[in-house]
Amino acid sequence: MTLPAPTYDLVLMLDTQAEAPVRAKIVADARSAIEAQGELLRHDEWGDRALAFPIDHKQAAEYHLLQFHSNTPELLRGLDRTLRITDGIVRFRIVKLKPGTPAAPDMQPGRRTESELGDPPHPAPPHSDTPEPSPEPTVEPELAVGEPA
Repeated sequence: MTLPAPTYDLVLMLDTQAEAPVRAKIVADARSAIEAQGELLRHDEWGDRALAFPIDHKQAAEYHLLQFHSNTPELLRGLDRTLRITDGIVRFRIVKLKPGTPAAPDMQPGRRTESELGDPPHPAPPHSDTPEPSPEPTVEPELAVGEPA
């Protein structure tokens, strides 16, 4: 019995100052390499995001997540070598996922995940035509000077 091919995540952080066709070619080349020697499962464009700390004096990067299956170490070595020498890449990381790892969250620009939103908002109470009674104002008794409180 053969084991299923391991799943990998490739996270690309591209230089936002590089021209758009250059960034598109980097992603297209990575995709074609994966499709030639493996199986591309998903490609998520996460858009431009601020970096946690400056890298080579850059404050932001364009993020991409490519998730794929591969049985060949040649694919991993080839991706690693190509991405290391390609201009326009701020950082990249290839991570082997353990079986049972949950799917990556939807990180599209402008969208927030449930964990970022916190608890779902409570539904508004049903609207009624009768106004709610206003609370009675509470009157504090005045104390004379020198009386214990």
